[in-house]
Amino acid sequence: MTDVRQLHFNAFLYSCGHHGAAWRHPSSQVERLCDIAYYEELAQTAERGCLDAVFFADGHSVRDPASGGMWFLEPLTALSAMARATERVGLVTTVSTTFYTPFHAARMLASLDHISGGRAGWNVVTSMFDAEARNHGLEEMPPHDERYSRAAEFVDVALALWDSWAPDALVLDRDGIFADPAKVKPVEHRGKHFLVDGPLNVPHSPQGRPVLFQAGASDQGRDLAARCAEGIYAVAYDLTAAQSYYDDVKRRIRAAGRDADAVTVMPGLVTYVGSTTEEARQKKAELDALLPVEQSLAQLSMFVQQDCSVWELDAPVPALPPLSEFTGPQGRYDTILRIIEKDRPTVRSLLGTLAAGGGHCTMIGTPESIADEIETWFRRGGADGFNLMPPLYPNGLADFVDEVIPVLQKRGLFRAEYETETLRDHLRGRP
Repeated sequence: MTDVRQLHFNAFLYSCGHHGAAWRHPSSQVERLCDIAYYEELAQTAERGCLDAVFFADGHSVRDPASGGMWFLEPLTALSAMARATERVGLVTTVSTTFYTPFHAARMLASLDHISGGRAGWNVVTSMFDAEARNHGLEEMPPHDERYSRAAEFVDVALALWDSWAPDALVLDRDGIFADPAKVKPVEHRGKHFLVDGPLNVPHSPQGRPVLFQAGASDQGRDLAARCAEGIYAVAYDLTAAQSYYDDVKRRIRAAGRDADAVTVMPGLVTYVGSTTEEARQKKAELDALLPVEQSLAQLSMFVQQDCSVWELDAPVPALPPLSEFTGPQGRYDTILRIIEKDRPTVRSLLGTLAAGGGHCTMIGTPESIADEIETWFRRGGADGFNLMPPLYPNGLADFVDEVIPVLQKRGLFRAEYETETLRDHLRGRP
């Protein structure tokens, strides 16, 4: 086992891929989105590449049925099946602290950890859309600060529930004692948001508690991640933005009294891999050409607060005002300016980049050139690894696993085989 610092990768599983037009592509598996074998095969591909984990986000409403992007199986149910089709790859799911209760979430996640032999992870989120709230008995989402207050208490209660069973509580003495009562403790939590007696009705799982991930970009989200996360999903289009986020969140982790090196920061990464850069660009162009242009231009118009419908699709993006002069939402606009500055795209190419990962890093090129960029981000303090967001499933994930991963392995930057059993140990690099 090596002591050299190495990269970490999760595969973010999402429908037919992270490009908005992925489901329209001839090689998409859109007819199989309710077939568990489809997701099992994706997890097996990730495992073939020795990735740390596969990851499911979650949503609680249907936005536009015509767009095809939000239909997928309930993540914990799917991951339980996928656990039986794999042996080593981690299994991470989003569970919303806004809509679940700590007991319910702790029970489900501990069950997945048992089912998978210690490979479960939990992405802690607060949810954000009013349409989701109205499916859970709320007229609208609670205010941001209240959601994060609830989330912080939710995590504390879940951790207490997982700790309510000692690792050796089960006696299984057929003559009289199933579990040692002295090693199964109540929680007796009385807080602002939750009343939970405990203990959990699932015994201590292989990892003790699932690996906690967090993806909040706000101050409250970063503080929550600094306090409890073992893995952090980040958003950064370029290295400068990645370094800024990385430095800030690592500082917060240290301020919380934790080991910053033990927390894995993983920006999202969209890749188009080809034997040549031109071939890789053609893969992007194929998907971009499938976008509904009118809708995409209308969305871009909203982002930049001007009429983009008159822009020529295959011409460079017209000059935009600097961020200091923009009066609308700053975050998305800043990302658009970064994309234009870094890539000099045509209007059509910009629409495609925004449709595939939005503000996440996008790398287009050969396996070697993409490995070069990944290594640069890794060595220059922008990332400890990446949350892979292939624009098209299953091909995009297979391209990365079969073409890019071997290059990184040859450089000693990524494991050549699994040396650990649990997700937590994959991230630590040791048992």
